[in-house]
Amino acid sequence: MTVAETLFLLPGLMCDSAVWEHQRANLPDHARIIVPDFRGFDSLTAMAEHVLSSAPDRYAVAGHSMGGRVALELFNLAPDRVTRLALLDTGVYPKAAGEEEIRQVYIDLAKQGGMHAVASKWIAPMVHPDRISDRDLIGRITAMVERTTVEEFIGQVQALLNRPDASPYLQRIQCPTLLLTGRHDTWSPPDQHEAMLKVIGHARLIIIEHAGHMAPMEQPEAVTNALREWLEGR
Repeated sequence: MTVAETLFLLPGLMCDSAVWEHQRANLPDHARIIVPDFRGFDSLTAMAEHVLSSAPDRYAVAGHSMGGRVALELFNLAPDRVTRLALLDTGVYPKAAGEEEIRQVYIDLAKQGGMHAVASKWIAPMVHPDRISDRDLIGRITAMVERTTVEEFIGQVQALLNRPDASPYLQRIQCPTLLLTGRHDTWSPPDQHEAMLKVIGHARLIIIEHAGHMAPMEQPEAVTNALREWLEGR
């Protein structure tokens, strides 16, 4: 692999390049890094097509949370163009029973109290319990959420609620693949990634200790090291 290889780092719901801050700072010697912005989109396919519109013929892609879903759509649209695939704190199944009602609570909260109100309720379940009092981490996540407008948030939620069942994609994946999640991720837990591993077979699964759903920000060095090994083919 050469430095000329392009690596797309795809952010999740209400996230932007800040979720990948440590990775962007420490992986440029391995790839040309691009972090797309998914604000303003209301479908995963549209997000994937947005990435494809500026992508070279071949590229590596890592997606976190909703970004993992977009990464899978990229693979589905153009599998031969993906050289490496990393799926972090994510899943493959369509909308779960009761999920729409859970997400509607946050939509109502956004409409009534703005994105700060959403951040106040959403962040705590997304991080390891010990990090809830970490003012720096929570402050950075809060700022990221607040950079999202209510309309952009609703659009991304609709994209997730209308997501396809991506499980059939897994058996077609042949490129080097990394599966990664926080040990304490309750939204996209380890067993969800273990199920993906059983289908892909050749993938590598890394579980990040002392991390929840926001593993790239909670344990940035561990996530960066995992991505570096993935890029190096180790």
